[in-house]
Amino acid sequence: MPKYNYPIKRKPFEQRKISTSNRGMLFEELINETNDQYIKRDIAIIYKKPIPIQIVNVDYPSRSMAKIEEAYYKTPSTTDYNGVYKGYYIDFDAKQCNSTTSFPLTNVHNHQILHLNRIERHGGIGFLLLYFNKLGEIYLLPNKELNEFVERANEGGRKSISIDEIRESCIPIKESFPIRIPYLDAVDILIERKARN
Repeated sequence: MPKYNYPIKRKPFEQRKISTSNRGMLFEELINETNDQYIKRDIAIIYKKPIPIQIVNVDYPSRSMAKIEEAYYKTPSTTDYNGVYKGYYIDFDAKQCNSTTSFPLTNVHNHQILHLNRIERHGGIGFLLLYFNKLGEIYLLPNKELNEFVERANEGGRKSISIDEIRESCIPIKESFPIRIPYLDAVDILIERKARN
């Protein structure tokens, strides 16, 4: 008679590694799942922004099978997510990085930096969520620190942020369950900083 190993022993969530294949999309999906949990638990209301596109050509092989054949972006997209948390307007972009040594600033567009600066100027909280997929590390990069790194690059300095600088100046985020990427814990730190200033 075969032995059944019941109950099935599973590794705790923190020890399980998520495959790095298609991790960019998975990172976004995990943020979306996190936001769903925040809404379900009435913690925050944060959504992924729709991408503003202009549809030019659609093929209708049948009524139920419309296929967009040509489209373009109406305006440059600003950031990926926005919403409200503890009375603060939250706005951020999610960035994935394949490097194990640095985050290239070319991954952040000028219009995104200007947008995040406007958010901060009007009392909101802007930041980047960075995912180093080969390291399995996630960080919240506050807008203030992002601006310092961009200013350094504009003055002829390094055009990327080293992993050591990321670890020193960013707020680490650990994957968990059921709130997969609990980035609002890091936002709480930003709110405390705002209260002190």
